[in-house]
Amino acid sequence: MDIYHIVIRPLVTEKSTYQARQSAKEHGGTYSFEVHPLANKAEIKDAVEKIYRVKVVDVRTSNRPGKLRRFRYRYGRTRQTKKAVITVDRDSHIDLF
Repeated sequence: MDIYHIVIRPLVTEKSTYQARQSAKEHGGTYSFEVHPLANKAEIKDAVEKIYRVKVVDVRTSNRPGKLRRFRYRYGRTRQTKKAVITVDRDSHIDLF
């Protein structure tokens, strides 16, 4: 799978903006991305390191199920996505915001 197909888009929310600015002694901020549902943690780590030229310390993933929504007179589901939270090295930074 191509690295540009693994990372779909960054997730820009209030929570992700706050987490990107926070840093601890041993690591830098965390960034949230929507990723391909079949990508594993190693592929996500390699893709983010190559695209943004940063050192990735940790990758956490979660599957977000689609929600039940009403469309006119019928019910349907929104699409399910996979979210990855990337923790970068203390010396690294991604300019997303």
